[in-house]
Amino acid sequence: MIAGIIRKQKARSSERAFCFCHPEQSAAGAQAKDLRLLSRSATIPTMPPRKTAPAKKKSAPNKKSAPEISAAAQLDIFLDKFTPEVAAQARTALRKMRARLPGAIELVYDNYNALAIGFASTDRASDAIFSIALFPRWISLFFLQSGTRLRDPEGLLAGSGNKARHIVLETPALLDTTAVQDLIAQALELSPKPIDPTQPRKLIIKSVSPKQRPRRPAGN
Repeated sequence: MIAGIIRKQKARSSERAFCFCHPEQSAAGAQAKDLRLLSRSATIPTMPPRKTAPAKKKSAPNKKSAPEISAAAQLDIFLDKFTPEVAAQARTALRKMRARLPGAIELVYDNYNALAIGFASTDRASDAIFSIALFPRWISLFFLQSGTRLRDPEGLLAGSGNKARHIVLETPALLDTTAVQDLIAQALELSPKPIDPTQPRKLIIKSVSPKQRPRRPAGN
């Protein structure tokens, strides 16, 4: 039994001697093996990488841009939403205001409640002195900046705001009366930024509300 154990130990020591060979022999053997592998791999032909053709850019279809509508044409569209009677009165009132206010900048607001055309000294809404507002059954002249400060012996002005007052224009001819012309003159005098009559007239569409009340009375 002891002899068998001795023989197994000798066999294991011979295995360790085989595994732990001399460093130089091990390095030489590894180098030779690497050379053999390199020589084998050198005989294998290598394929060049395939060149892929660049993707062709798709040309975008020619889209014709819609023709731009002038501000005057847009205003006509807004006016035509009302009844012919109200639209005609508004056009007459606008002509009279333009003749009275040369150089005014017209600011158009197609709002939810009404269509308003302001007359200002600049393109800022805060500089608007007057406006013509269209409602389904009538039009009104608004004094936006100093309505509460105007002398109104005829009692034409209506409203309860802090600044603005208005006159319902039963007919555009009311704009030609002495009483209304006097109110307009007072408002121009009180304006902090007077309208320059020498500047060219401009018409600007400032805003269009996506939702609006009906522009005509029910049944029209």
